[in-house]
Amino acid sequence: MSLGPTTRRRQLGADLRRLRESKGLTLEEAGARVGISKATLSRYETKEGTVKWPAVDALCREYGATDEERLALVELAKGARIQGWWRSLADPIPESMNLMLTLEDEVVREDHFACMYVPGLLQTRAYAEAVHRASEVQCPEREVQHMVDIRMKRQELLERADPPHLWCVIDEAALRRQVGGRDVMREQLQHLLMMSQRPLVTIQVLPFTSGAHAAAVGSFAVLRGPKPDLDVVYVDLIGGGLFMEKHQELERYRLAFEYLSAQALDFESSAAIVDRISKEL
Repeated sequence: MSLGPTTRRRQLGADLRRLRESKGLTLEEAGARVGISKATLSRYETKEGTVKWPAVDALCREYGATDEERLALVELAKGARIQGWWRSLADPIPESMNLMLTLEDEVVREDHFACMYVPGLLQTRAYAEAVHRASEVQCPEREVQHMVDIRMKRQELLERADPPHLWCVIDEAALRRQVGGRDVMREQLQHLLMMSQRPLVTIQVLPFTSGAHAAAVGSFAVLRGPKPDLDVVYVDLIGGGLFMEKHQELERYRLAFEYLSAQALDFESSAAIVDRISKEL
């Protein structure tokens, strides 16, 4: 999978910081040598905003990077300017959704724990509409349809020639909650069964009988990049979401997902319970 603009930007920042520290330079010292401010260089390294590739070239030369490494970082700087399809949408989208789309466009794997609703990448349109109408009670129908359109567009991620691996652990409560009514829920459950047949879609059910578990506080997703240090955690909140990328935070959620997967039913048993719940409707 080729690197997208946000992954490029994050990798570039990490590499620039590594090169500077290996040279034993402070931000102020390094910036002064190439004619940029301490604040600008700090922004380059913390992966915020755009980067001018000539500055990256100059920094690499100052740091003593090899020609191969310098050219690679310059290409990362150039590629970080590319924008995704959602940037051209006529209607605005929430900032948390904008960041989610940006990150999701570049993942190699997504680990989801869902305790309330079926994960967005696996939702049918009717189910997604019901979720948004319940969550955004003050939004007009036009805005609901706009957000559902985006959610359906997100799902094209799974239709790529090189799709990411989507691994979902879904609480049994989310499968029994009749979102949109019996017919909508039955269609949603059948869709889950169909998607679970794909080689890069893994669905496990966390049954009621599993008791207490590692993520009782709520749903989350670990968005895994090409390298572990490019991973990001997304946690659902009312009115948006929280993104975390500190090492300690990532490790906590990676471990939580491993525990949840271990507590959940195996793939065949998970499919069986989804099918049984569907037939009960």
